[in-house]
Amino acid sequence: MKKNLSMNPTEDQIYVIIFSTLFLGGLMSTFVVAMVFIHRQRQAQNRLKMDQVKSEHEKTLLNIENEIQQETLTHIGRELHDNIGQLLSLAKLNFGSIKPEKIAEGRDILGQAIQEVRGLSKQLNLDWVESISINEFIEQQLERIQNTGFCQTSLEADFELIELPKDQKLVLIRVIQESLNNAIKHAFPDKIQIRLHENGMRKQILIKDNGKGFDSSQKLNGSGMFNLKKRMETIGGEFYLTSAVGKGTEITLTLPN
Repeated sequence: MKKNLSMNPTEDQIYVIIFSTLFLGGLMSTFVVAMVFIHRQRQAQNRLKMDQVKSEHEKTLLNIENEIQQETLTHIGRELHDNIGQLLSLAKLNFGSIKPEKIAEGRDILGQAIQEVRGLSKQLNLDWVESISINEFIEQQLERIQNTGFCQTSLEADFELIELPKDQKLVLIRVIQESLNNAIKHAFPDKIQIRLHENGMRKQILIKDNGKGFDSSQKLNGSGMFNLKKRMETIGGEFYLTSAVGKGTEITLTLPN
């Protein structure tokens, strides 16, 4: 009697089902492992990007701090030479007199020089950045420009920027400084206006001059203005410039929410 070595159809189906299940299970396992691997790769890439953004942000802030300190030292150097030096010379002349009124005048001038030196000493570090609001800083900058007789200035503010993170304040201070410096160096305006207002839910700083203007479509890329745009982006803000030859320049700084 011969043995029947073939399997009946029911057993074949069972083996097919088992094989299919194992194959699909292996395929699913491979898919899951691949997805986990891709996810971890993306996480690593995102962490790398975040580290790069953080590093770029810190580098930008460090550069801004250095620039502000350098500008402060330049300002102090001018004040020591032009203002305090002159006051001390006048005090010396008055102290050289035998007249009591001249000596008294010399003391007053010397006292004024001491006050000027104390004021300058406060600017040798960046503590003043935290102690001043953006509104006060703008007022000081505009007053300094107007006192030189270069042009007229004005400030309109619908709100006061008091409590800002130091990084945002540093960037805004530097961007405002550079915008004003560019207007003085290149635009030669009769008037510079700054306005703080709200546009919907966003706060904005508008810096406008009536100077000679320029073709902004050709000059923005690769210029200092492009650098200011990138700096505003590091704090989540926006920089927008419009200008035309003979029609002045307007800069809009949109603050981060």
